[in-house]
Amino acid sequence: MDGHSWLHYSHGTVPQNAVVAGHDSDGDTIYVGRAFYCNDLLPAKVIPNKGKAYVAYANQEVELESYEALSGQNYEWLSAENGEVPPGAVSVGHNVDGEALYAGRGYHAGALTVGKVHPSHGCLYIPYDGEEVKIFAYEVLSRRMMAR
Repeated sequence: MDGHSWLHYSHGTVPQNAVVAGHDSDGDTIYVGRAFYCNDLLPAKVIPNKGKAYVAYANQEVELESYEALSGQNYEWLSAENGEVPPGAVSVGHNVDGEALYAGRGYHAGALTVGKVHPSHGCLYIPYDGEEVKIFAYEVLSRRMMAR
């Protein structure tokens, strides 16, 4: 167990203490999620007001009704770029080859949107307006280190 709380939801439902990732360009709140798609376990943006989760895959934004949402506390967003992930970064999923994927977020078209940091590709991919958008400077979801 990695200590992260992932629970299965659908149709935009999220737990009470879901981890907020940002906001859509229309102001809707975006939460951290993940979903299986084409044998990859991908970081996802969950938007309750739209009733869906979205993943970036093969140059597209893919809409999904079923996903897992992350809940809990002691998460923070740390700056990174060009595929880097900081210490404490939360491994959210993996691609079909087994490479770890991380939840990242970046600004695009007035939105602060969550997507997948793909280290070997050197960027964050976000699902936005039907497309997979590359962002090279972003923030990565990390577990806050507890003081001893």
